[in-house]
Amino acid sequence: MTSAASDSAASRSISLLPYMLQAFACSMAMMSFVALAGPIARVLRLEPWHLGMTMTVSGIAWMIMSRVWGAASDRRGRRPILLTGVGAFAVLYLCLSIFIDVALRISLAPLAALAGLLIGRTLVGLFYAAVPAATMALVADHVPAQRRAAAMATVGAASAAGMVVGPGFAGLVAPYGMAIPLYATAALPLCAFLILWRVLPHDAPRGAANKAPLAFSDHRLRGATVTAFVAMFSVAVAQITVGFFALDRLNLATGDAARTAGVALALVGLALVCAQTVLRRLDWTPARMIRVGSVIGAAGFASVVIATSPQALWIGFTVAAFGMGWVYPSVSALAANAVKPHEQGAAAGIVGAAQGLGTICGPIAGTVIHTADPGLPYVLTAAMLLATAMFLTERTPASG
Repeated sequence: MTSAASDSAASRSISLLPYMLQAFACSMAMMSFVALAGPIARVLRLEPWHLGMTMTVSGIAWMIMSRVWGAASDRRGRRPILLTGVGAFAVLYLCLSIFIDVALRISLAPLAALAGLLIGRTLVGLFYAAVPAATMALVADHVPAQRRAAAMATVGAASAAGMVVGPGFAGLVAPYGMAIPLYATAALPLCAFLILWRVLPHDAPRGAANKAPLAFSDHRLRGATVTAFVAMFSVAVAQITVGFFALDRLNLATGDAARTAGVALALVGLALVCAQTVLRRLDWTPARMIRVGSVIGAAGFASVVIATSPQALWIGFTVAAFGMGWVYPSVSALAANAVKPHEQGAAAGIVGAAQGLGTICGPIAGTVIHTADPGLPYVLTAAMLLATAMFLTERTPASG
């Protein structure tokens, strides 16, 4: 297929609104759980490291299954895989919400509660992995190469909005019962599933059933996978260490540290939305967007190292998040533009797997390095982002 024919096929217009709603719904549900995880763990008499385990297993499940779901969407079509992912995520998240509600009501034994949370989070992560992989492949199918970064930023902005609204909604409603926000947010993915059922195109499979999927070592995706890992690693480090930084570097009391960390993470979500809105108006290549975004992100994280007040911490996190808001959708576009149409799902899955690996390694590395000095995690992330900006090139094979 020639490049012109490829772009012609890709230009079949689709509305991004259903995929924005789906991204918002799933992101809001996931972040509502994260916001409530601490209080839930305290009521169920679980230790902090138990909570860390529930987050880690979800990241492992995402990393393992992202490539599997992405390749399956090439073989079977985007519609069945995306409907399976969203539908199963919605049902399993509802089941997890019911389990948590019952556990809180009957004061379930800590070991049984931990087992239920681990199983629930693992299953949720297994099927959630299908959602971003199939969605990014679907966007790549229908949007020309030069507009993919902007289209993916549009969907990413909706996901970032869910990251902001989810914790805020959970915090407002939780005083009336911690299970209420879980049930409320569980309804959103179910609604998204019904909408997708009606609007998802009945596409034909794009890859041969007996053809081996892309390998992680594929040279065309090297820049995208490394960047995806670095970006997610950096954000995971920041998320896990911000509260400790407020305690140990800013010397805040426990309550003030929690509030400072909460404000910082809320500003991250707002900055992501703003950055991805700006990205939609820029006619830059994905590689250029990644380089500039990485430099901005590195500057934000580096400024955290010298922060001596909550306000300085908030400014650093906002600047860093703005840079990351340019990197995230551009990574997906970089991968999509590097492969052929029948490889889009596999490419999106490999990028998702790299992001999943970042969510696993980031918290571990961040907490270990923090013990040496509270500023070191941010030195590390800034250095990794600058290295990404220096070594990423435009020499990415064109699709088609």
